[in-house]
Amino acid sequence: MKLQKLFYVVLLSASIFSCKQNQNQEEAAMSESAESSSKEAKMASSSAAVVDPKSDRKFIRTADLRFKVKNVAQSTYSIENTVAKFGGFVTSTELRSNILNTSTTKINNDSLLENTRFYVENNMIVRVPNTMLDTTLKTIARQIDYLDFRIIKADDVSLQMLSNQLSQNRNSANQQRVQEAIQNRGKKLGETLDAEDRLHNSQTESDEAKLSNLSMKDQVNFSTLSLQLYQREEIKSEKVTNPDNEEFRTGLGVRLLDGLKTGWHILEEIIVFIANLWAFILIGFGIWFLYRKFKSKPKA
Repeated sequence: MKLQKLFYVVLLSASIFSCKQNQNQEEAAMSESAESSSKEAKMASSSAAVVDPKSDRKFIRTADLRFKVKNVAQSTYSIENTVAKFGGFVTSTELRSNILNTSTTKINNDSLLENTRFYVENNMIVRVPNTMLDTTLKTIARQIDYLDFRIIKADDVSLQMLSNQLSQNRNSANQQRVQEAIQNRGKKLGETLDAEDRLHNSQTESDEAKLSNLSMKDQVNFSTLSLQLYQREEIKSEKVTNPDNEEFRTGLGVRLLDGLKTGWHILEEIIVFIANLWAFILIGFGIWFLYRKFKSKPKA
């Protein structure tokens, strides 16, 4: 009885130890997976030029990435969904298969094995809200199998935008003065035309500065990501029909019939050609007839 109880105690202890060991292994695996995901996210993530919303600085942030994925088509769909989820949009996507070479091997008289080496790539340009750039990059990093390069830039355009705004203000004040001058003192035609030309130039400069500011504001609010995705080369093998197979040659009877038809067509063309030359034939016959006639006359 004591031996039986001892056996149960040992068995229970072994079970508890085994469960703890499995739990530790699962925790280690989960920790390793989380660490791997964190490393992948760090490869594509960037906190460059993350500015306090209260700051007056304005940055145009861009990212340029090239990386290998398991499947370009699936990763493309995933990235498109990610961009839409974070309030962005796709401006360009070029998904294509590039054929490296094609070779054929004869299997038998009827069939050939066609082998095509190719790789799939996609060049994408997407726009995402500036505040969601880092989050988007971290999410895209899950698709990366191998990272070729990652270039992230942040251009400070605060002074340029301020310069455009000051230029607009100056041109606005100048336009008002010119308009008043045209109304009050523009009595002569030449003076009026010169003033209107200056007004037009001032308005053009003001419009250009305004459009430049609007363009920069758009680039500040929405970051641009240029993504180049590619996958490992693949080989597609396909069984095709052998075009040189003797069985696909036209039968002798059909070829003989075609030959007779072709010969008859040639004869028709010859007859038509001769008919087109009837005038020359008639002239030649007349010359020959006169020659024979004069030749047959006896000499006096």
